Amino acid sequence: MITEDRISTFINSFDSGNTPFLNELEQYAIKTNVPVIRPQMQSFLKLLLAMKRPKQILEVGTAIGFSALLMSEYGPEDCKITTIEKYEKRIPLARENFKKAGKEEQITLLEGDAAEILKDLSGTYDFIFMDAAKGQYIHFLPDILKLMPVGGLLVSDNVLQDGDVMESRFAVTRRDRTIHSRMREYLYELKHNAQLYTDILPIGDGVTVSVKLDDRKEKDA
Repeated sequence: MITEDRISTFINSFDSGNTPFLNELEQYAIKTNVPVIRPQMQSFLKLLLAMKRPKQILEVGTAIGFSALLMSEYGPEDCKITTIEKYEKRIPLARENFKKAGKEEQITLLEGDAAEILKDLSGTYDFIFMDAAKGQYIHFLPDILKLMPVGGLLVSDNVLQDGDVMESRFAVTRRDRTIHSRMREYLYELKHNAQLYTDILPIGDGVTVSVKLDDRKEKDA
């Protein structure tokens, strides 16, 4: 938890909640240890969707479909969502949840490794939500940038890793050092890439919001 528990509890106490189906799905995820976006991140995502009103949404990391369904529910009615998932055990659950929610026409699930799928995607997405394997964010970025139009948003979740990312690499367990170094590299790239303007926010487990710019002068303005 990046913010103090008392502050998070206070903030969450004002939340109006989600639809009954999303609430039910969230409880299922918690009981079965499936990671879903945290309450503060859910509220923030709804805010961004209301502000941006995207028509084409790309999600990297479907899990059981919770965040895709949330975006379909709180985004524009005519928006289309493409979501990518490679974990075979979760794909049938995600498809079933999309069907139960009546969102099969709105949400397209692509099965396979995002590193390969992203290279083959065409067109542009005005809203991209990154919530997959954290150590792969930096590798996905070049292809993600090609899919973003000027003014497009890239939202990356879980970037602060419960605060571990700010620690020395020697302070984290050996098995987590690769993810630690790659996430630091990703954050540096987002903040220094001439095509993007990025802010890092301590919401949930940390989130970045990046806007695609048309040139370096606009970023420096």
